[in-house]
Amino acid sequence: QVQLAESGGGLVQPGGSLRLSCAASGSIFSFGVMGWYRQRSGNERELVASITWGGTTNYADSVRGRFSISRDNAKMTVYLQMNSLKPEDAAVYYCNADRLITSRGIVFNLWGQGTQVTVSS
Repeated sequence: QVQLAESGGGLVQPGGSLRLSCAASGSIFSFGVMGWYRQRSGNERELVASITWGGTTNYADSVRGRFSISRDNAKMTVYLQMNSLKPEDAAVYYCNADRLITSRGIVFNLWGQGTQVTVSS
């Protein structure tokens, strides 16, 4: 079964850092675009950052310069390094893959279960 599993969320003080990980499992050869989204209470889910298999990145204006997305293709894992965290960064962070190329075909639009990030003093 193809899955995305996020980890690394938690409680951090304003100005602190966290690194989120998203590991894809299930006989996966490659992916198209993997992204981190977040959903704050009462808000719609929004794109935070994305990265292609080839390494092209994209960031929301609100996090550019503070967050960094990277990937380890051999581990089929995408990371989100979050620095200078602000209270408004607090949200549930979700990992998404627009398509995963697997031994059994292509899986489209797969989401992880989410990981909570709390920024508070």
